[in-house]
This record gives sequence, C-alpha cells and structure tokens, in this order.
Amino acid sequence: MLLLPAISTFFIALSGTLVAIGWVLIVKGHPQRHRQVMLAAAISALLFFIIYLTRTILVGNTSFGGPENVEQYYTIYMIFHIILATTGAIFGIVTLRLALKRKIAKHRKIGPITSVIWFFSAVTGVIVYFLLYIIYEPGETTNVFRAIFGF
Repeated sequence: MLLLPAISTFFIALSGTLVAIGWVLIVKGHPQRHRQVMLAAAISALLFFIIYLTRTILVGNTSFGGPENVEQYYTIYMIFHIILATTGAIFGIVTLRLALKRKIAKHRKIGPITSVIWFFSAVTGVIVYFLLYIIYEPGETTNVFRAIFGF
C-alpha cells in the first residue's frame, strides 16, 4: 500500500511549490494570479490531508524502519514536523479566511509567516516520506482500530 503515501506526498509537495509561486506572484504585483495559485495550493493541501487521514484511519501509520541509532533523531524530527504542520494548517485556514473575507491588511501581516510555515511543513513532509519509504525499508503499519482496540 505504498501508492497512497506517494500520492499524498505528491499533493503536499505540489502545495509547497504553489505557495512559493504564489509568494513570487504577489511580490511581483499579480494579486489575481496570486489568489488563483494560493487557492490551488490550499486545495492541494486539502487533498493531501484527506488522503493522509483516510490512509491513517483505514490502513494505518507506518513506523520508522531504519536503524535504531537513527530512530531517536527521526522521532525528534517528526515532532518538529507535526508541530510545523499543525501550526501551518491553523495559520493557513486563518490566512485564507482573511483573504476570502477581503481583510487584506490582516492577510498581508500574517500571509508571509503562514507561507514560510506552510512551505517548510511541505518540505519536511516530503523528507518524512523519503525517510519512511525510500531511504529505509518501511516499518510496521498499524491501523488506528488495531492500535486502540487490538483488532
């Protein structure tokens, strides 16, 4: 079931790329194109989240399968990534909402912060994919129901 992680990683990488493009567009004075690209970035991030959540619930999470001496660093990295991703999602929702409600002054204040968090969350997410599925053999995958209820 390695296809779903690859697809979800594609969408988060696309989202991060679109965020970077959107930033360049607004800096160059193209607000309409910026809006279109950032909405596409948000849709891409939402598709990532839907695939990730569905996979996590139905198939499960894959544990780190690399060497034990690397696992502690991976765990620290994952904590950083989770905090970044959660913060990025919250900031992203707030920033998009401000833009859609045309509260541009507030949007301009937090937009750059959101973009940086969002971009680095995407980058660290792609690195997680590489660590879990490319660089090392995947570890055990356990779905939520099995982990909680034992079946």
